Amino acid sequence: MGANVSGIIADSNGDELSSLRPRLSDMPESCVALVLMHLDPPEICKLARLNRAFRGASSADFIWESKLPSNYQFIVDKVLGSSSKTNMVDYLSKKHLYARLCSPSPFDGGNKEMWLDKNTGGLCVSISSKALAITGIDDRRYWTHISTEESRFQSVAYLQQIWWFEVDGEFEFQFPVGTYSLFFRLQLGKPSKRLGRRVCKFEHVHGWDIKPVRFLLTTSDGQHAVSQCFLENPGHWVHYRVADFVVEDPSESTKIKFSLTQIDCTHTKGGLCVDSVLICPSSFEKSLLGHSCKRC
Repeated sequence: MGANVSGIIADSNGDELSSLRPRLSDMPESCVALVLMHLDPPEICKLARLNRAFRGASSADFIWESKLPSNYQFIVDKVLGSSSKTNMVDYLSKKHLYARLCSPSPFDGGNKEMWLDKNTGGLCVSISSKALAITGIDDRRYWTHISTEESRFQSVAYLQQIWWFEVDGEFEFQFPVGTYSLFFRLQLGKPSKRLGRRVCKFEHVHGWDIKPVRFLLTTSDGQHAVSQCFLENPGHWVHYRVADFVVEDPSESTKIKFSLTQIDCTHTKGGLCVDSVLICPSSFEKSLLGHSCKRC
């Protein structure tokens, strides 16, 4: 009988043998899901296109809950509102909740936005210039708000000329555990459009090459950092790194205060756009388009 089986296999050129081999589609969804849990979200989504078993396994709640921040319920409540918390957390699958949180969500009157990085699940926050305390902002001799598509908030603060330059801000949030970097997004020059093409006007740009600006960052748990930097690269938006701060307890609110100043009143300075402040995991620093400013 064994000889007959061998003959059948040989005569059919291995077709029967191939049909006995296990395939990817034969793997139980529970086993596939355990493997997918150790992959990054983009890799999970790619493998979900392989077959039905991988597609089904890729939607398992325990996979996507491991990608969400540990305090994601607080984030949903803070950013989307308490009325949305029940709908989002209780009724959406964790995969759809993750996708929803990866889309920028405005809060605090639309002057702040929060989102998760779709590749890592890292928390990112952007704070509009309208949510910052800017010295002289209400005096149109010094500052104006200009509309532009180059800002996620569709508006930036533009400095024409001033002696005392100071921008302050603060933000309180329950950050997930990790190390975060804070950046100011700035540009020397006034952006505009001419015949549908981007142009940048530099007639007001002056004073930034005489003395550096000073950055300051403090946190409610005692972290403190100071740095200085010359503003350069006119006509380009640059993320100027202020400092890093560390969060160890996601259940406690961390209050951060930050500032950008150039208060040497021996000369005026102007022609600067202040767009926003960005807070993101420090590992994102290399991916931010900008340039490394000269530290003093």
